[in-house]
Amino acid sequence: MTFRPLYRAVALLAALGAAVPLAAAAQAATPAGTATGTKIILASTAFGPALAVGSGPFKNRTLYFISSDNPPSYGCTTGVTGTSLGPITCTGPSSDTKAEWPAITTVGKPVAGPGVNAALLGTVRRAGVGNQVTYRGHPLYMFSFDGVPGVVFGEGFFEPGLPPWHGIWWLMSPGGSPLPWAGTLTTTRIGRKTVLASPDLTVLGWVNFPLYTFSADKAGKAVCSAIAACARAWPPMITGGSPGTIGVPASGVGGVTIPGNLDQVTWKGHPLYLFAFETLRLLPNGKIAPQGSGNGITAFGGTFRLVVNP
Repeated sequence: MTFRPLYRAVALLAALGAAVPLAAAAQAATPAGTATGTKIILASTAFGPALAVGSGPFKNRTLYFISSDNPPSYGCTTGVTGTSLGPITCTGPSSDTKAEWPAITTVGKPVAGPGVNAALLGTVRRAGVGNQVTYRGHPLYMFSFDGVPGVVFGEGFFEPGLPPWHGIWWLMSPGGSPLPWAGTLTTTRIGRKTVLASPDLTVLGWVNFPLYTFSADKAGKAVCSAIAACARAWPPMITGGSPGTIGVPASGVGGVTIPGNLDQVTWKGHPLYLFAFETLRLLPNGKIAPQGSGNGITAFGGTFRLVVNP
């Protein structure tokens, strides 16, 4: 699988300083197929300590999870999926060179390195993958475009429709929570309306995805984010710092604490969400155009709405 636009996106991400190589270098590989379980370690990244592979042929490769996985169902599926970009495979065994996000697998029980909570480590058996390592129940993956140990290019990738994995990829913190970047608020056009948006990385580069509010949320409380199924369908916009702003007043930006001790971005007090099933249109110039397809959907006791004229 080769996506030339993705290489441009990766280069841009690196240039912006949102992803940097780690100090650790690749070590000699442990022979594959031994009875010793795959070791999981902590690596230093630009976003803080994150899980990485600590043994075997993929030692020091950064690890990720996707918000849409919920074993025994998975957002990151095995096998070939047909898309307007061509056939794509989300995951497969660790050595699968055709997979976008190869799973990190193990033969024996996974081993916790210093700082990794052994009680949070586990495995899930997946057809076409093997025994995939999990952390706090989340299956762990590598990113094919990281290429070499110590690189972090997959952070914050949003894949709602192209490819259709319906989730956001995050680094994993030692506590088993997403390790987000600060993020940015800007605007985009949906039809004839200007709406609030979040710039996120995709296989075709940066895309301004529309953001939504939820009518059932209460002051200081993000109701959707506290419901696992709701948060998978409507991933909260989380931040690792103070979000930047482009074309919108910074005075409207705030935050609220959600499960996992994460900070969700708010706009004028309203928690903000992305839509994991956002309809995307591939334009003739190769860019992606979100359609705002989550607007007006009623679910989980409330209605999701675009933020118009922020």
